[in-house]
Amino acid sequence: MTDQMQDQKALASQWFRELRDQIVSAFEALEDTQVTGPTAALDAGRFDVKQTKRASDDGTDAGGGLMSVMRGGRVFEKVGVNISTVYGTLGKQAQQAMAARGVAGIEGDPRFWASGISLVAHMQNPHAPAVHMNTRMFWTPNAWWFGGGADLNPCIEYDKDTAHFHAQLQSACEPHDISYYDKFKAWADEYFFVPHRGRARGVGGIFFDDLNTGDWAKDFAFTKDVGLAFLPAFLPVTEARRNTPWTEDDKDKQLIHRGLYAEYNLVYDRGTKFGLTTGHDADAVLMSLPPLAKWV
Repeated sequence: MTDQMQDQKALASQWFRELRDQIVSAFEALEDTQVTGPTAALDAGRFDVKQTKRASDDGTDAGGGLMSVMRGGRVFEKVGVNISTVYGTLGKQAQQAMAARGVAGIEGDPRFWASGISLVAHMQNPHAPAVHMNTRMFWTPNAWWFGGGADLNPCIEYDKDTAHFHAQLQSACEPHDISYYDKFKAWADEYFFVPHRGRARGVGGIFFDDLNTGDWAKDFAFTKDVGLAFLPAFLPVTEARRNTPWTEDDKDKQLIHRGLYAEYNLVYDRGTKFGLTTGHDADAVLMSLPPLAKWV
């Protein structure tokens, strides 16, 4: 590995930590704002933070990260903001999964390094949408690439909220490549579709993976801007909906929608599969699951 790539990996890992800190601070500040309705009497939520470790086959250091989870807040019913930097050897299953989707550069040397941030928020108010965001860098001795994106998952849809969320993501994409937003929006529509239900899990966003234009700095700058777009995309929507009056019927819709979200993450999500098959902390990998869900 070249010194340049070593420095680039350190820059990426440091950035994911910085982004994590920004989001955690913003979410705790949101918990301190005035809330009306059934959760107004609760204490403002705060994140519980713990170190996570990736389990290696031979017991050697394989990296880890920070799992930050807030439960039972006034705005957030459950939200996790995880970062990790892990490394080791790709198992056969992981190699086969990457080969199946056409990833080049993993042949002959199964060593890997991966760093990223992953966020999922499930809200108290059914009118406030759940949300997912992640960005990551992946390295093997023969290749590197970036991936990530964000998508909004309301159980009660508002066109205004969807338009705002997408506009922020579009603004992050277009300075880097005018084709990125349309391309990655279409990819998200395909990726976040739930085949066994015949519907999308939400109102979409953007999704990209295996991004390597040959210019590491360019791809890293784009990945950073996707991360920076998250708070401007999500916070105004949450601020607008956190105090909307809701009924038990609204809550029922939310719990049923969470069942759809859980089904998708357990059956189809690449990050969930990769984390579990490569030995990362199972609680951190499954942080995305809602605290309560319902099936009809």
